[in-house]
Amino acid sequence: MLPIARWMMRGTPHAAGGAAIATLVPWLFWLGAAIAALVTLRRGLSPALPVIVAAALPAGWWWTQGDVIPLSSVLLVTLMAVVLRSRMRWSEALIVGALVGAGMIQFGVFLPPGGAGPMLEQLRQAPEVDRLLGELTRQGLDTEQLAGLLIGGITGLVVLIAAVACLALARSWQAGLFNPGGFREEFHALRLAPRELAVLAVLGVAGMVLGLPALGMLLWIPLLVAGIALVHGFIGVKGMNGLWLVAFYVLLITTWPMILIVLLLAFIDVFADFRGRVASRD
Repeated sequence: MLPIARWMMRGTPHAAGGAAIATLVPWLFWLGAAIAALVTLRRGLSPALPVIVAAALPAGWWWTQGDVIPLSSVLLVTLMAVVLRSRMRWSEALIVGALVGAGMIQFGVFLPPGGAGPMLEQLRQAPEVDRLLGELTRQGLDTEQLAGLLIGGITGLVVLIAAVACLALARSWQAGLFNPGGFREEFHALRLAPRELAVLAVLGVAGMVLGLPALGMLLWIPLLVAGIALVHGFIGVKGMNGLWLVAFYVLLITTWPMILIVLLLAFIDVFADFRGRVASRD
């Protein structure tokens, strides 16, 4: 896809037109978001505003049709690109993205029109679901609020993952055009600092104490991405076959225990620095 990025970077009209068309096409919003992120990473926020607006306008139209994912993804990936450009740290961009995504969940941005009530009424038509909801109500739980949190959490997770993927695509384009090999080196070195891990922990505890459950729904994503970078970096340092990465992603997508293992490895890596140890030993 590098030729597409090269054509987009020929000028603002090319990038703005490409971002607008991509975002307007169903299920191609990620390409428009990646184009906006690429221009933001390369030129900064102010020069990229025409491209961001060009991507946001069709995404806003999709919002009016009930699909909040395109516009949310464009805005979130742009914010993360601004942080990454200014701070040059993936970990900080991921934390900011997770925090903003959690705020969107908490404020009900991802709820469908009319809230979770209409969906609950449809679910109640199934006898098993109706019995489960009745039991939750008898336990004193607000089922509508719980359903809204679940819907918002799942949608927010999709948006954040899409934004991270778009940012990675934009960064790889930038490296391919202006710094070949730079993205691989940067991603392989991604690792949370102890203070960043402490920030995530404090925010998670604050969410539980203050009754803001949305905070805990997305704050594990930066740690997961750091764990994925750890696996990439380890395989790269050891010079292992690329099939190991294929097997890793298959397990990551299909099994929950693999996600927990990656999170645990990323947590330990904050203090152990596995890649640094392996590189120095080799």
